[in-house]
Amino acid sequence: MPEIAVVKVERVTDDGGQPGRLVHIERPEEWAACPECGVISTRVRQRRTTRPRDLPYGPEPLGVRWHKRQFACAETLCARKAFTESVTEIPPRARVTGRLCRAAARQVASGRSVAAVGREYEMGWPLVHRHFAAHADAVLAEPEPPRVLGIDETRRGKPKWIKDEVSGKWTRTERFETNFVDLSGPGGLLGQAAGRTGKAVIDWLNERGARWKSQVRVVAIDPATCYRTAIKQALPHAVIVVDHFHLVALAGKALTTVRQRVTREERGRRGRTTDPEWANRRRLLRGRERLSERTFTRMWNDLIDHEPTGQILTAWIAKEELRALLACAREQAPRSVISQRLFRFSCWCIDSGIPELITLAETIDAWWPETLAFITTGVTNARTEGTNRLIKDTSRVAFGFRNLTNQRRRVRLHCTHQTINVPAA
Repeated sequence: MPEIAVVKVERVTDDGGQPGRLVHIERPEEWAACPECGVISTRVRQRRTTRPRDLPYGPEPLGVRWHKRQFACAETLCARKAFTESVTEIPPRARVTGRLCRAAARQVASGRSVAAVGREYEMGWPLVHRHFAAHADAVLAEPEPPRVLGIDETRRGKPKWIKDEVSGKWTRTERFETNFVDLSGPGGLLGQAAGRTGKAVIDWLNERGARWKSQVRVVAIDPATCYRTAIKQALPHAVIVVDHFHLVALAGKALTTVRQRVTREERGRRGRTTDPEWANRRRLLRGRERLSERTFTRMWNDLIDHEPTGQILTAWIAKEELRALLACAREQAPRSVISQRLFRFSCWCIDSGIPELITLAETIDAWWPETLAFITTGVTNARTEGTNRLIKDTSRVAFGFRNLTNQRRRVRLHCTHQTINVPAA
């Protein structure tokens, strides 16, 4: 601290016999300016000693004793007759230094909980959180419009019922948050909206303004009808892209449903470890290129020999046909190849007569414009899924949040601090 001079350093021992250091400090100037009128005074009325806490240094505990002086105001017309000297890092009535508060705020911003930082620095939870909130509000700014926007939802916590004091009605708190992520730049998590409805998306986008919305060109979402409808209303000029991971997950879910249904129909019970279809359940969900020839041959022969209906292998082939169709994005295949693979996948599902595969084909058909947009653009929602993981990590570290404002501040800073320049002090 440039305004403070160290008078002496003592080695002391606390009540438990642990050694430590005691630093005595004071202001080197023999004068001070009245904070009320600004007149310089050199008349000392009395001296006081305070114990502000400062940053720890070294393995031993460090204590600070500030020998302060109280000056008498030299201006007779000033309403303030006396004042105590202070410095920038230790303002009046402060019990902790400013750099300790900033260090605590940076520790919370790095991903630690407020309670853990408070225990380490011997500070109260409200004090640590107040300085972290000031630090976060100074760093975070209004998000810039992205070229590619990702939208997804995360669960906030258990629902709670709150009674309105005016109307007396009970309302349930929203359990989900809709997240808006910058997929084309360093914006990170742009913001959150309560609920996973189309209205939440429309309201959040309208709050940004027409100029902000006009910059968005592509929007990546999961196959959620409410989000698609909202984007078409709020961003009619944007191209909607459905994430291919969830489409493959739908195919895997259909395959699992077929396997479970066939087992119940053929064996009259649930699957067991002795059943070939149950023993190969994870291999069925794995991509063909990730299976060795020996593993694939064993899986295929087991199902051919012990599953007479052939529905499980039919569902597996449908899953692989869908993966081949979506692989056109990686291969940059021409439109003729895309059409050929789509026709092959649709015909295979429909000709099979299996209800689960017919539903899968209908879903792909309903989302085909968005699927084709993924194949042609290659935009995925992977960064949004990664942001969802960071959001959940933040909630786990804090053991949940009660205050929605505190949650959104912590979440957005944690999901964005790696892409912004945070001052070191």
